[in-house]
Amino acid sequence: MNDPRTAELAQNLMAVRARIQAACEAAGRPVAKLIVVTKFFGADDVHRLAALGVADVGENRDQEASAKHAQCADLELTWHFIGQLQSNKAKSVVSYADLVHTVDRPGLVKALDKAAHAASKRQDVLIQVNLDPTPRPERGGSAPDDVPGLLDRVLAADGLRVRGVMGVAPLGEDPGPAFARLSQMAALVRDEVPDADVISAGMSQDLEVAVIHGATHLRIGTAVMGSRPNVRYRPVKGGKFNEGEAQ
Repeated sequence: MNDPRTAELAQNLMAVRARIQAACEAAGRPVAKLIVVTKFFGADDVHRLAALGVADVGENRDQEASAKHAQCADLELTWHFIGQLQSNKAKSVVSYADLVHTVDRPGLVKALDKAAHAASKRQDVLIQVNLDPTPRPERGGSAPDDVPGLLDRVLAADGLRVRGVMGVAPLGEDPGPAFARLSQMAALVRDEVPDADVISAGMSQDLEVAVIHGATHLRIGTAVMGSRPNVRYRPVKGGKFNEGEAQ
């Protein structure tokens, strides 16, 4: 695709990759994995990203993600589900997600485990930790004190494999202390599962801070994709999606 949008994405990717490279070199760490968050953007953009060398994409709404995944079936991509997940969507998400980042309660563990067994699949998951100083349920994530018990639930679910932890920095606060808390939770998980070494943290505005505190996977949307489009990728009758249908 040799068009202005591809050129825009290529330029943005170059800048983001340079930021990641510089941050990881400064921290003395291996280069973190870039997950490009493509929510609200169409399958055409996912094809453009793949042509530009992107290997990992993230989505946070099941209905959008499942349709987009189907439209990109020809691409060799790793699909990350990074949004809050209702238990009744577990079966759908397991059908396409390589890694679910947002396991935060026992009921979801049960639903994902059941769906994974039905699909004859072992589903990779991360435990989402709520990093707000005072946990806010609407933001998702397990309270830190509840993480050990939740980890036990995941380890008892043989349809699931815990790969590490995920967190979102608190709104309007210094992300450093929050990512430090996430790093502590990651160490707790590794004590039980040594190869659960994924720390999913950091977005467009705070990726450098996340790298300092050990992030291995960075979820980058705006810095690569640009601002949310006024015309979004959205569902139409029949479960399919239109590119460019007005909100």
